Amino acid sequence: MNTPTSLPAKPLPHLRNAYKHFLPIATRWMDNDVYGHVNNVIYYSYFDTVVNEYLISQGALDIANSPVIGLVVETGCSYFASIAFPEKIDAGLRVTKIGNSSVRYEVALFREGEDLAVAQGHFVHVYVDRGTMKAQALAETLKEALHKIQV
Repeated sequence: MNTPTSLPAKPLPHLRNAYKHFLPIATRWMDNDVYGHVNNVIYYSYFDTVVNEYLISQGALDIANSPVIGLVVETGCSYFASIAFPEKIDAGLRVTKIGNSSVRYEVALFREGEDLAVAQGHFVHVYVDRGTMKAQALAETLKEALHKIQV
């Protein structure tokens, strides 16, 4: 039986200037949980929102008609501080890896006007044919958009 001898080191919060695209997001009353802060699953919704907003704004995604769609195959998040309604946050976005049919997006959430992330995480999308669900090479329009925010 293998037992871990130590836990991996917790990541340190990133700075705002490590991200290339930002989307302001207003927290909503319904985002708070019974403990009075934004529930952890809502952070993933913010992540998804900034990724898709960026792709749509760059002409790289038509959510209703794109023949190729991105499926989340891996995700993770580290939390450093709580946020709560009615705070405003900025979701920072960058790309750290572009494969043939996959992309690693990294997202950090910042309180309005602050430089240290309150949470940060990632999504790995694999792009597939909407009908067959088979992996597809990234389209040129998508690659162009990704390269703009790649670090």
